[in-house]
Amino acid sequence: MVGEGPEPLLEVRDLTKEFPLLQPWLVGLARRQVGTIVAVDGVSFTVHRRQTLGLVGESGCGKTTTARLVLRAIRPTRGEILFRTATGMVRVDQLEGRALRAIRPHIQLIFQDPFSSLDPRMPVGEIIAEPLKLHRYGTPAETVERVKALMAMVGLNVQYLRRYPHSFSGGQRQRIGIARALALSPELVVCDEPVSALDVSVQAQVLNLLKDLQAELGLTYLFISHNLAVVDYVADRIAVMFGGRIVEMAPKLALFERPRHPYTETLIASVLRPDPRLRGRSGPRLAGEGIAAAPFAAGPGCGYAQRCPYVVERCRRETPVLLPVGPEHLARCHRVDELHLTPLPRARPLDAAQSA
Repeated sequence: MVGEGPEPLLEVRDLTKEFPLLQPWLVGLARRQVGTIVAVDGVSFTVHRRQTLGLVGESGCGKTTTARLVLRAIRPTRGEILFRTATGMVRVDQLEGRALRAIRPHIQLIFQDPFSSLDPRMPVGEIIAEPLKLHRYGTPAETVERVKALMAMVGLNVQYLRRYPHSFSGGQRQRIGIARALALSPELVVCDEPVSALDVSVQAQVLNLLKDLQAELGLTYLFISHNLAVVDYVADRIAVMFGGRIVEMAPKLALFERPRHPYTETLIASVLRPDPRLRGRSGPRLAGEGIAAAPFAAGPGCGYAQRCPYVVERCRRETPVLLPVGPEHLARCHRVDELHLTPLPRARPLDAAQSA
């Protein structure tokens, strides 16, 4: 599907981000480094134009840090971030100053929290117009017309132009955030948990809006979520992260029909099943529930070994690598050829969104 489809818009190669672990050295004076936290560890993926890559995993797995690296909000320790422009692929990780500023309109972000991401002192019109002013979009009159067009595009009444964020609901605030992200006509939009703070009924509306905008504007999404059902609804391909690493990546249908990593199986089991008579049946064994992934490179071995129900001694000794296990399907597991992970019935509580 992807191999013969649209060209790559974003390529991430061996992306790594390390943070120093500091400890007080002298009270109130200085701190010394006593270790390193590896938040993102050798992540590689490709996002194709006009498609959606879902990046899914539990809290603390490195999803948002990966997004911040792609946006160049923080600098990677190692690795490459390549973005396709009119002149070819550009190393975003190497850009500085004006060159970095010039690439920012092409890569924009939809924030997770529709409440704290909007300045309560600014009316909606100014919030949406802010990126236009920063990048000198046009005359004041042209800016106002662009803001009105954006508000209409995301389903907001243009008469609310001078209202403040506190007068809007959570779903409306997220629409404001989406309008702001689209102000500069980006090609790639990073959606960092864009519906996790919303009610389920509102989630469906926002997800449908994102899909409609993608079809209308030809957008490309890097969609980050901890909710596999949400990612299932919007994504073309899915990458599963655990402990700072991608442990499985595949086209959506392949991932659900035949998961090849035990952690993916666990995520599928966590999706709410509509029929209460089926809950708790035929699911994978869940070992070590509640044990967090180690946040630093503590040594060899699989990072999921402590929680994996299928662990063997080799898993604790050797670090698995991400290898092909099928067409466009990669998995990081020593026992990938031995295990036959049974997929659960795909519970899709957001299917009703198609008619919302």
